[in-house]
Amino acid sequence: MEQYWGYHTMLDCRACDIESIKNHDNIYNFAKSLVNAIDMKAFGEPQIVHFGEGNKAGYTLVQLIETSNICAHFCNDSGDAYIDVFSCKPYDRDIVRDEIIKFFKPRQITVNYIERQA
Repeated sequence: MEQYWGYHTMLDCRACDIESIKNHDNIYNFAKSLVNAIDMKAFGEPQIVHFGEGNKAGYTLVQLIETSNICAHFCNDSGDAYIDVFSCKPYDRDIVRDEIIKFFKPRQITVNYIERQA
């Protein structure tokens, strides 16, 4: 059986609740909850920065985990969110999706998943 180095889930979330993606504290709580829910160990605090202009403006989240990272960008204008979880430790993709639904309430989620090996 082949061992993979990384498990990478990419979630495109359409039309999230606008107030939830514009709320720093909600994004912070999402990062903390997701790390715990997928049984990872955070490496430091989540970095959450609002930047960009026009339809590119929104918060970006980076949460380092001991086995890699969780990254997200939230678009204020459209309410869309793009969230990635990459880890060399396996995790449950359905839990990731459930946490996103709980915190951001997207109308639609497209999930792409790959197992990575150099």
